[in-house]
Amino acid sequence: MTIKTHCKEETRKLGLLLSKKLEPGDVILLTGDLGAGKTTLVSGVAEGLKCGEDVISPTFNIMKCYFKGSLPLYHIDAYRLEGQNIEIGLDEYIEGDGACFIEWPQFIEKLIPDEHLDIKLEHLGGDERQITLSSDSPRFETIIAEIAEAGK
Repeated sequence: MTIKTHCKEETRKLGLLLSKKLEPGDVILLTGDLGAGKTTLVSGVAEGLKCGEDVISPTFNIMKCYFKGSLPLYHIDAYRLEGQNIEIGLDEYIEGDGACFIEWPQFIEKLIPDEHLDIKLEHLGGDERQITLSSDSPRFETIIAEIAEAGK
């Protein structure tokens, strides 16, 4: 499914819709250039989970955890892990009791489970984004269909 958002609030709203479908152990891979809207999308998820905290990019921390909501939210930015030893305990969160969003997942590929949701964000200029959701998992395919229906 591919949708176009025209402002940050629409990108956040997509995250909010997604948050209603998440379960413990869900892994969502976020791809897109710097500034594509990955953290904006996760902030919508955090809002939907009632985390009660502002979401900031975990670029310099590698991971930010939000525990106050209805489901733990783990936000990993693997950008700085390219070519590094990735045996630093991230698998405990990826396979953990919350929903795990991973930016730059190609740098920690061997930690990614087979069942995951892919979200590709493309910057089209200004605040416009093209966002593509895809998965080989029947569960996530159902979620994609439900989000598409809710967005009509």
